[in-house]
Amino acid sequence: MFENVREDWLAHDCTWTRHGFWALVIYRFGRWRYGIKPRVVRVPFSFAYKVLKFGADSVLGIEIPCETVIGRRFTIEHTGAIVISGDAVFGDDCVVRQGVTVGLRNRNRRGAPRIGNRVDIGAGAKLLGDIQIGDDVAIGANAVVLCDVPSGSIAVGVPAVVKARRV
Repeated sequence: MFENVREDWLAHDCTWTRHGFWALVIYRFGRWRYGIKPRVVRVPFSFAYKVLKFGADSVLGIEIPCETVIGRRFTIEHTGAIVISGDAVFGDDCVVRQGVTVGLRNRNRRGAPRIGNRVDIGAGAKLLGDIQIGDDVAIGANAVVLCDVPSGSIAVGVPAVVKARRV
């Protein structure tokens, strides 16, 4: 946990006022508590996590359940209205901005996006359903992504159109 928090700190420019950093600290704490084996010892940590998570959801506007799998150096550029499903999976070095939703396509069917490494998700983007986002992908602002996006691509529009990424 502490190594991930240190890397998150560096990814957020070593600035303690970055709300995204604090949301990730609470997320990492929630994941860490699962490793405490005696249930009687884990219970107070679980209670503390639930109180902290409620605060992150309410005050920071960032909802990241501890069941979500997030890689290293995850960066939340701007806060507010960020909702990430507990089924979602993120690779390393991903960037998320305000208004992003990563989750289920509908309530009756499981399956959330699996996001590769070095993915940049623009403000207001929605990634929905059981989809695969490859490595080195850019998701444009306000894009609604409902299909797989191959590595090295960009997805823009509503619904998103996948194009080759110019480097």
